[in-house]
Amino acid sequence: MKFAIYQMEVVAGNPEKNREKVQQWVKELALGEKPDTIVLPELWTTSYTLEQLQDVADDAGEPTRSFLSELAKEYDVNIVGGSVANKVDGKVYNTSFVFNREGKLVHEYSKIHLVPMLNEPLYLSGGQEKVKTFELEGVKMGVIICYDLRFPELARQLALDGAQVLFVVAEWPTPRRRHWTSLQVARAIENQMYVVSSNNIGSLNGVEYAGASMIIDPWGDVLAQGSDNEEEILTGSLNPDRVLEVRKEVPIFDSRVPHLY
Repeated sequence: MKFAIYQMEVVAGNPEKNREKVQQWVKELALGEKPDTIVLPELWTTSYTLEQLQDVADDAGEPTRSFLSELAKEYDVNIVGGSVANKVDGKVYNTSFVFNREGKLVHEYSKIHLVPMLNEPLYLSGGQEKVKTFELEGVKMGVIICYDLRFPELARQLALDGAQVLFVVAEWPTPRRRHWTSLQVARAIENQMYVVSSNNIGSLNGVEYAGASMIIDPWGDVLAQGSDNEEEILTGSLNPDRVLEVRKEVPIFDSRVPHLY
């Protein structure tokens, strides 16, 4: 399976402009060596405009859900749709939507962990459903959002449920860049799975975003890494057999003793 990651500079507070950017990006990808799956970053329609989210958030996922569904069908590509501000019953969630090539919604996940240092709980509601796996092209996968990366329980649960790929969509800031890269490698090694991430670049209200989107294999080797400050496309591929090889070489899941944890 071939991936293309959009390390994107999001236009703050302008969903229409950002959808235009994504549509043009996918159109250009289709002219070349088209990937099987594309990956977008966190809050790619609005950026981190917390105080405006009530006004610019999608309403029950629309229009972004329809936009991504049509894009997937038109260009015959799976889409891990980053995340968007999603208003449901007056509450705004940070929600990821995943579509297959036919444009069918195969997964929906709302970010569980809200960042207290940035006052996210004042503007967002945390997801109340456990992480679950989904399948694309017969491969089990999972997705988490930004701050979720700091909680290893999520990635481990997905791995125990059979996930071979973990997507991390983020708007991770530069001051904590080392945490961003180190935690991704740790999740790959400890769960013996691919980690594929998309992070924003640029800045908003004096906060710079770290870029450094990554593709990491189940051994923890970095196969691709984005720059710190350039809008760009990262490409790579995964081999599910590699996951099985690593898990056989170091059988950590067979060695677990859950009743002592």
